[in-house]
Amino acid sequence: MVNGQTRRQIGLRPGGDRRYAHVIGWGIEIPERVLTNHDIEKLVETSDEWIRERTGIAERRIADDRDTTVTLGTRAARKALAHANVLPSSIDLIIVATSSPIHLFPATACLIQDRLGAENAGAFDVLAACSGFIFALGLAAAQIKAGMIDRALVIGTETLSRIVDWTDRSTCILFADGAGAFVLSASEVPGGIQHVVMHSDGSGAEMLWAPSGVRPTWNGSPSPQVLTQMNGREVFRFATRVMVTATEEVIRKAGLTVDSIDVVIPHQANLRIIQAAARGLNLPLERFFINIERYGNTSTASIPIAVAEAAAAGKIKPNDKVVLVGFGGGLTWGAILMEWDVQPTPVSYGREVLREGWYILARIRSLLRRLIRFLEAILRGSPTAAVVRDEERVQRSSRR
Repeated sequence: MVNGQTRRQIGLRPGGDRRYAHVIGWGIEIPERVLTNHDIEKLVETSDEWIRERTGIAERRIADDRDTTVTLGTRAARKALAHANVLPSSIDLIIVATSSPIHLFPATACLIQDRLGAENAGAFDVLAACSGFIFALGLAAAQIKAGMIDRALVIGTETLSRIVDWTDRSTCILFADGAGAFVLSASEVPGGIQHVVMHSDGSGAEMLWAPSGVRPTWNGSPSPQVLTQMNGREVFRFATRVMVTATEEVIRKAGLTVDSIDVVIPHQANLRIIQAAARGLNLPLERFFINIERYGNTSTASIPIAVAEAAAAGKIKPNDKVVLVGFGGGLTWGAILMEWDVQPTPVSYGREVLREGWYILARIRSLLRRLIRFLEAILRGSPTAAVVRDEERVQRSSRR
C-alpha cells in the first residue's frame, strides 16, 4: 500500500469509500521492421491477395535482434508512466501478459520491474495466450477495487516471430511483435474498469499451442524447436462464438444493452472473426476499432495497442462505454466493460527529467545489488558448498 500522502493525492478518503480502477495512462512500442505480405510471398506459397482476403492483414512488425519481450515491454511501460505523469516508485503491482517470454522464470514482469526501478511493486506474469491482457487487467482492477493496492502497471508484450514456423503458411502470415501498457489508478470517481468476465476450456488445448522446453540464452536468443501450432478452422469456429458470448455476458453483468456500447475493441486476430462478431452482436462494423491490417496478430499486445490508437484518433471519448474482448489458446476467452474517463495529463517537464534520471539510477542500483550479492558470496562462502560439507559430515557420522 502507498502512504497517506499518496492516498490523498489520488482522492481516497481514509474511511474507505467505494473504489474504482481507472486507466490513467497508456503506451505502446512497435518494432521498426515492417514485414509485408509481399515479403512473405518469398518465404511460403501465398500471395498478398490471399492473405488480405482471409485475414485482413497487409503487414506486420517484427522485432530486430536487439529486442526481446522484455525490452519492448519496458519501453511501452515507460511511455505509459510518462503519459500518466507518475514515477515508477508509485506503482504497487506489475502484471505482464505474454505468450513469448524469454525465460520460463524469472518472470518477464520481474525483469521489467528491475529496469523501471519500480522498487515498491510486486511483479508476476500471466499466461493466458491472446486473452492474457484482459485477464491481467481484470486481476489488477480487482486488487485496486479491493483496496489492496492503489496503482498498477499492466503490460502485454510479445516477440511471437521467435516462436513461429516461417515455413508454415497457416501461422507465419498471422503473428507479429509489439507491446502495450496501461497504468491503472484507484479513484472515487465512478467509471473505469467496471465488469470483467474470464473463461477457459482446456479440452480445446490442442487447437492452438506451443510446446515448452524453451532453452534460450540469458540474452533472449530463441530456441528454434519452439513453434506455434494451430488448427485454423477450429480456432475460427471457437473465436466467432466466444467473441459474441463474452461481449454479451459482460454487457449483461453491467445491466446494459448491446446498443448502449459506444466502442468494441477486439483482439486483433483475424478481420473475418471481427466481422462475424459484429454480425452476431447485430452491431455495425464501424462500432469496432480495427488495426489488424498494419500490425497482424500481436497476441497480448493487440488490445492495448488498439486502445492507444483509438484514443489518439479520437475514437474513444470521455464517458464512452467500451468493451475489450479477446480469445486465445488454452482455450481462454474474456471481456471487460469500462467507462472511459481519462482526463488529459498536464505536461510536466520537471517530472519527465526526474523519470529519466530515475531509470538511470535504476540501472545503477541493479548493478550495485548484483555486485553486493557477488561480494557476499565470496566473503561468506558458497551456500551450496556449505550444504555439501554438512551432508558429508552427516554421512561420515552415520558410518561410525
